[in-house]
Order: sequence, then structure tokens, then C-alpha cells
Amino acid sequence: MNKQVIFSRHSRRQFIRYSSLAIGSTVLTGPYLLRARNLNDKVNIAQIGAGGKGSSDTDCCSSENIVALCDIDQKTLDNRHAKYPDAKIFRDYRKMLDQINRDIDAVIVSTPDNHHACAAIMAMKLGKHVYCQKPLTISVYEARMMRKVAADKKVITQMGNQGSSESGLRRAVEVIQAGAIGPVRQVHVWSNRPIWPQGMDRPPGEDPVPSSLDWDLWIGPAPMRPYKDKWPGPDGKRVYHDFAWRGWQDFGTGALGDMACHTSNMPFRALKLGYPTEIEATTSHMNRESYPLKSKIRFEFPAREGLVPAQFWWYYGGNPVPNAPFVHDGNSKPPKEITTEIEEMLGKVPGSGCLLIGDKGKLFSKDDYGASFYIKLNDEKEYVDGTKHEAVKDIPQTIPRNTLDSDTDKRHHLEWIEAIKGGPAPYSNFDIAAYLTEIILLGDVAMRAGQKLVWDGPNMKAKNTSVAEQFVRRQFRKGWKL
Repeated sequence: MNKQVIFSRHSRRQFIRYSSLAIGSTVLTGPYLLRARNLNDKVNIAQIGAGGKGSSDTDCCSSENIVALCDIDQKTLDNRHAKYPDAKIFRDYRKMLDQINRDIDAVIVSTPDNHHACAAIMAMKLGKHVYCQKPLTISVYEARMMRKVAADKKVITQMGNQGSSESGLRRAVEVIQAGAIGPVRQVHVWSNRPIWPQGMDRPPGEDPVPSSLDWDLWIGPAPMRPYKDKWPGPDGKRVYHDFAWRGWQDFGTGALGDMACHTSNMPFRALKLGYPTEIEATTSHMNRESYPLKSKIRFEFPAREGLVPAQFWWYYGGNPVPNAPFVHDGNSKPPKEITTEIEEMLGKVPGSGCLLIGDKGKLFSKDDYGASFYIKLNDEKEYVDGTKHEAVKDIPQTIPRNTLDSDTDKRHHLEWIEAIKGGPAPYSNFDIAAYLTEIILLGDVAMRAGQKLVWDGPNMKAKNTSVAEQFVRRQFRKGWKL
């Protein structure tokens, strides 16, 4: 079936409606909401990927019933089961969802990126509400599918970019859309990631698989490869498991996939960016195994819904450190003329940041989540706290705030739980989160393709080359599917 037909109803106009959606509206009751239960009842949650971020994801939802824990590492599973002894335990989420799906209302997916779509789509097709860590998927096609299945099944969803629940981010969206800095023509976003090795080839040889680890399940949909424990040398860093997978193209999405769902979230929403028309990446140490140690990516967005065309720049990483070729020095930031005023204000350019340049002024956020921001109009000498600037005082609040908890991560999870029980739609539901993920992952496609892409968004293909197609949609290993 033609992809254009499959996904035609998920238009840019629909995205724009959701990008500025006031989450105060009540969610329509669908066939899989807890409509037959008392809204004070607890939600039965299964956790897929119990260690690492999965442990905090579970803990953020501990007010509910944690009915199942799934992890490929028995040590991790045993450790978490000690905290949640009433939960059933599984190694394979396919078996878990097949065997006890009637006992589950909702699923949290906190695995490596490689598994996100397989686990989440299987759960949603069974009518389960899903909270999935960022980035939502490992490929552009999978992001499109996640959005479609969530809409078809009418389930409640939330991506784990918890900055979406920050009042500062929501206020910045209001301020930009109200025109405080005028039409925005340039956006610059940078990150201090990766904080894991990138730019390396696959290590030779093979090591014994630890007895607690199911390596076949860890590999999942990706092509099988030999297990390697640690890199040679005194540092002895892990090669893949338990947290060294982000830089590998088969398992993660690199620094861009990891952090852009945070740092690009605010400008993406505020500027209603939609599909880009061009994506071009400049990289260093790019190969077919891992993402590069340093990259600069340019996205061109056309005029949309009365907004001017916008150029979006992403920077990450840096140059190799002596005697540590897969570790960077952090020297990848916007040009100095772009960041001079920021450096004057803070004394240095922070490792991560977001700068929007409008016709009337600039808006700058110095943290990954967009939780705080500063404004400097063209006739002003310095940046002013965005909550105190005269230009924003009369701008009304149009986006409800999330006040469910003082902790950002926890209130982001609670927003999802409240929606399952009939509350407002989560601010980072898959209708917008999958769109954000899809656009971000085009940067990875451009890096891997090694050339500028003239992009046809609705059809998920480059107009000027067929090279990109292999990176838009991956092939799954036997036994795995969406």
C-alpha cells in the first residue's frame, strides 16, 4: 500500500494543531480507556527494560500497580524484582505481552532505541497505553508507524522527554508564538553529547556472554553480531551492554537521537516546524558502524501557516581527545559571532543550549529541557530573564501547566497516568512526539547517506538520491516485527 495513503491524514496541519494544543481539554474516551473502572483505581503497568532509565521510570509510576518487569539481564531483573516483589518477571517482552496482556493496562518502554517500536507497537495493538523513552524510535518509518498505531487504537501515550512538563518550556512556546522576538528565521541548538564512545568501528573477536545476559534478546530486531565485553586498555569501557549502545547505528541513534528530543523540543513546538525541505550534515569520523564524534547539521524549513522560512542548525560533539580517539573535547558549538552575547552573559558558552533569532530579538535557553529562557530585543544590550522581561508581561497563558509533582520527571509520568484515568491529553503524546522524532532522525539519515537530502516529507524519501532509503526503514531479523 502507498505510504502516502497510509499516512495522509497525519498532515502538517494536524501536527500544527497538536503542537500548540492546550492540554486542558478532556481526552475523548476510546475503546481502551479505563472507562469501566473507577477513576481512582490504580493502573496496572508493565515495565519493559527494568534497569537504567527503566528503574526511574518504574519508580516514577510506583503509585500504580507494577504488575510485570521485563529485562534481558537476569541480574537487573532480580534487583528490581526485590523492590517490586508482586510483579511477574519476564526476559522477553513478546512473551510477556502474549501471556499476561489481560492483566496489563499500560506499558513503559525503556529499552535501547532498537527495541522501542517493536515493544510499543505490539503493546498498542493490544490496546495498552504506552510511555516510551526518547527518542521514540530508531528510524523515520517507525516513528510514522508509532503515530499511526497510537491514533488508530486511541491509546494514551507519552514520550519521555520530560522537559515537556516544565512550565518554562511551555511559557517559551507561548512567548515565541505571540511574536515577542518577531518572525524567527534561524535556530541554533547544540549539545555536549556524546558522553559515550562514537566514531569507532566494530571491535574484532568475541567474548563469552555473561550467564545473566540473553544476548540474542538484547540484539533483538538488529542483525546478530558477536558479543564483546570491554574495549582493550586500562579504562576498560563497555562495548555494548549495559550502557554503551547509543553510539552504534544498529542499536541507538547517537547524540542527535539522544538529546534533540530534549533540546529541540521547545523551538520545534514554538515554530510549528513540520517537514524540512533540505537536510545536510557535515561530520567527522563517520563510518557504517557508529555515529560520528562531531557533526553539524542544517535543516531548511519552508514557510508554513503564515510563518517565515526557518533555518535550523544542530551541533554536537567535538574533536578527538589525545590517546582517546572516541572521546571528544566538546568543541562543537555555533560560530562565535552567534554566541558572543551568551558568553558575555554567562562567562562561557554552556555545553548545551538553544538560541532562536527573530527579526525583533533573540530567545536563549541554557539547559537541555528548555526549563528557563532569556530574551534580548534588538535595541537592548543584554539578555533578561524571560519571566521578567517587559515584552512578555502581557502575553497570556494559553497552555495549561503540569503541577502534578515538584520533580520534572515524575510529573511527566503522572501526566500520562492522569490521562489514562480520563484527564487531559499528555503534552508529549505520540501525535507530536513521533513527529518530532521523525524530523530529528532525518539528521541521522543525512549523516549516514553522506550527502544533502532534498526531502519529500509525506512520502519519506529524498527527491535527489536513493541512497537514503536504506536508512529510512530498516530490515528486521527473523522473529521480530512491528
